[in-house]
Amino acid sequence: MPIYSQKVMDHFTNPRNVGEIENADGIGEEGNPVCGDMMTFYIKVKENRLDDIKFKTFGCGAAIAVSSIVSEMAMGKTLEEAMKITPRTVADELEGLPKNKFHCSNLGAQALHKAIDDYKKKQKKAEGGKQ
Repeated sequence: MPIYSQKVMDHFTNPRNVGEIENADGIGEEGNPVCGDMMTFYIKVKENRLDDIKFKTFGCGAAIAVSSIVSEMAMGKTLEEAMKITPRTVADELEGLPKNKFHCSNLGAQALHKAIDDYKKKQKKAEGGKQ
């Protein structure tokens, strides 16, 4: 059994920001068919900042911990700052992940980035529709 840091265990047993945001400004989904982990991030954006973040994760303890820490790392950040969250910064924030669970940190960062990309696409459409 892999050895997890106290921070991973804390975020696994008490995950932050779990849930769904109705009428989310952006939604990003990322999964790994090999391990079966699936993460969905929902974001609300206000004045170019992440005003609210929720996630739903189907997966192992590491995947849940990653989703929780990513949501905390991104909350209140500008979109540009949130896009700088990488698998490495996620793993570092969790004080390390076992090698066989490092892929979970990829999923968290990618799902967040997809939610931001989704928001930006919706904004472009809205701006295009106003002309």
